[in-house]
Amino acid sequence: QVQLVESGGGLVQAGGSLRLSCSASGFIFGSKDMSWFRQAPGKEREFAAAVMWNGVTATYADSVKGRFTISRDNGKKVVYLQMNSLKPEDTAVYYCAVSRLRWSVRADDYNYWGQGTQVTVSS
Repeated sequence: QVQLVESGGGLVQAGGSLRLSCSASGFIFGSKDMSWFRQAPGKEREFAAAVMWNGVTATYADSVKGRFTISRDNGKKVVYLQMNSLKPEDTAVYYCAVSRLRWSVRADDYNYWGQGTQVTVSS
């Protein structure tokens, strides 16, 4: 029922930019906080960014703050992650997730995930 489809990943040089998209269906998109997580090879899935249901406020992990911007279009049912000044350490599979009650930095607090999109940043 709930479906999240990420797109926009790819290979980019350090200092470059990518814009990820997550298209949502199967739930009332405008009532849910949305988040982006990432998982690098050999590491745990970690929180990257979250945006409130109405798009008014956003929260970022310290590692991406000032470089990434999360936003959403409730009419199109899409959440975006604009990634600028990319670093090799940003290399990971990026996942879109739906909050249960409200956004959280803990991956265990999310029930639905997209398939992920690979972001590779070369030095």
